[in-house]
Amino acid sequence: MKFVVTGGSGFIGSYIVKHLLSNDHQVTVVDNFCRGRLENLAGFEEKIDFQKLDILDYDALKEIISDSDGIFHQAALTSVPESFIQKEKYHSVNVVGTENIFKLARDFGIKVVYASSSSVYGNTTSIPIKEDFKKNPINPYGITKLDDEKLAEKYYNLGVSIIGLRYFNVYGIGQTNDYAGVITKFYDYIQADKPPIIFDDGSQIRDFVSVEDVAKVNLLSMQSNADFAFLNIGTGITTSVKELAYLMIKLSGKSLEPIFDKLPQGDVKESQADVTLAKKLIGWTYEISLENGLKNFFF
Repeated sequence: MKFVVTGGSGFIGSYIVKHLLSNDHQVTVVDNFCRGRLENLAGFEEKIDFQKLDILDYDALKEIISDSDGIFHQAALTSVPESFIQKEKYHSVNVVGTENIFKLARDFGIKVVYASSSSVYGNTTSIPIKEDFKKNPINPYGITKLDDEKLAEKYYNLGVSIIGLRYFNVYGIGQTNDYAGVITKFYDYIQADKPPIIFDDGSQIRDFVSVEDVAKVNLLSMQSNADFAFLNIGTGITTSVKELAYLMIKLSGKSLEPIFDKLPQGDVKESQADVTLAKKLIGWTYEISLENGLKNFFF
């Protein structure tokens, strides 16, 4: 089949592209290369149709999407700290750009699987988080992702098949600091023989999921019979930021001790996915443990 991947040269998008190619699909990458990097797709260039354009360019998108079988929409601005400073830009790219995708999917009868985020929940009163929990994002980035979900529901009611994947803390080789980047930041410090910096006391917990598992769930969602859903994508297993730091130090084989700093604005205290619905609806569950996934960074 022929698929379009927006943001296909970015961190998650590039893994989706490679997974699609490994399953013998044709892929068109739509990316303005503002944050994406061609090196993320090194060795695959000849197999990909690259289209350098912005998702805000509706007419250009229309030409490319018209003959595709499905859209994996990953293009977005993702830095929480930056979203406080550039609220209008984040709304334009993440909300207006996403509506362009949904409009074209409606016009051409194409299914969309797109990147939502666990940030739509904000700080919940209990964990693990179920899909029907109250949505209360605590930063502008999360607000744009919740706006996208409202658009998804609107366009589903207009006949579009849409699956929104609420990513928890995705990690992997090629990850940038602005996307759930605690693992990348810790890795950079450790490789430089510097102690990783932990915000607050490190007791905040996260649900880390491998980008390779995320790539697989995207294709599975596209191939499923599900027409409309928002699905938590995580492992259901929690790790504190402090535990993460010590695990990465152990894997590195170095003698380092973390240091502590002030908690930044917009940081969620607890995050853990209830992944029951994803397993029930599309038959997905994670395969790669955090420790095994982190070994790829050091070995």
